Order: sequence, then C-alpha cells, then structure tokens
Amino acid sequence: MSQVVCAACKHPIDAAAKVCPYCGANPATGEKVVDTQAMLQEVFRPREVSTSESVIEYARQRQGVVVALGAIIAFLILAGLHQLVTSRNAAASNEPAVALTEVADLSNQPDETKALPMPELAFQTDGHPQTMQTFIVEHGAVTPPEVIAAQQAAAQEAAQKQAAAQGQPATPQNASQQPAPAPPPPTQSAPPTQH
Repeated sequence: MSQVVCAACKHPIDAAAKVCPYCGANPATGEKVVDTQAMLQEVFRPREVSTSESVIEYARQRQGVVVALGAIIAFLILAGLHQLVTSRNAAASNEPAVALTEVADLSNQPDETKALPMPELAFQTDGHPQTMQTFIVEHGAVTPPEVIAAQQAAAQEAAQKQAAAQGQPATPQNASQQPAPAPPPPTQSAPPTQH
C-alpha cells in the first residue's frame, strides 16, 4: 500500500483515496471538494433553544462546576448571616450589666438547703395490707358493744386454755362455763409455717 501526503492538512493518507478523511479536501490539489460543515448543518439541523434551556444544558454538561459554585454561594450566605448576628450581639453587649435583683425578686425564694418531707408511700408488704394500716384513736371514741363482747370471750377462752395447760382449776369467774377439753399432746412437732 502506498501512501501520499494530503496537500491541505499534511496528513499521510492512502494513495487510492479521492478525499482526505481528515480535512475533506482533494489530497492532490488541496481544494475542498465538499464542504462537510455545510453538509452536516444541512443534514442535522440545529434546534433553536431559548436562553434558559441553554443555561440548563450548560449546567448539565458541567455539573461539578455548578455544585462547587452552589456550595461557595451557600457558604458566603452563612458567613454573612454570622457576621450580622455577631455585630448585633456586640452592640447589645456594650451596655452595662443589669443586676439580678432588679430583674427577679429573690426575697421570697424557697430555701434550697431545706430537706423535703418524705412523700406518703402507699404500698403493701407480703400481700397483707392490714400490716400497713394506721389506726387513729379519736378523743371520745367508744368501742362498739359487740366488739367488747368478742374481746371478752376471746380473753376467757385464752385464760381457760392456759389454766388447763397448767392443771389449775377454773376460776369462779369461769365456773359457769364448761372447760374446753385439752388437746392431746402432739407426737411430733412440726415447724410453724409463715404466711
């Protein structure tokens, strides 16, 4: 294969070529046979774009530059706001300080070193709420007669059991009542159960 040099663009091309592939001219004379640019414009007609579309297209092609410019503008806005707030605070801080006694009344504040009273705790222990009950005896309170009778009967039974356990005869106070039979002595002692 022999090669020749194009007279227009000085590129080496094949000797059989009638048109230079680099510049589109006749390789022997250097004259342009076909205007490729005009042909491309004729075949691929450019679309008419508005200014805003061209700006958007430019931004789409150069996204890195647009992002960097956006970051710089945001930083400048934040720096300007900071400077504005700092200058306003400096102007306000040049005034003399106001005493706290002029702003707030400290004379009626509660003593913070005083111990707080213990709050009332409402809870049960071991599932027996009666152990946590508080009984208040009022002045002039009278025990109901049925409660007094039950207490006296319980005291008489306890005295009879104690007398029977000690082998003493019943007192004249308890003579009208039948003594309760003494329980038989236990053969084995079982440990008491706790609830």
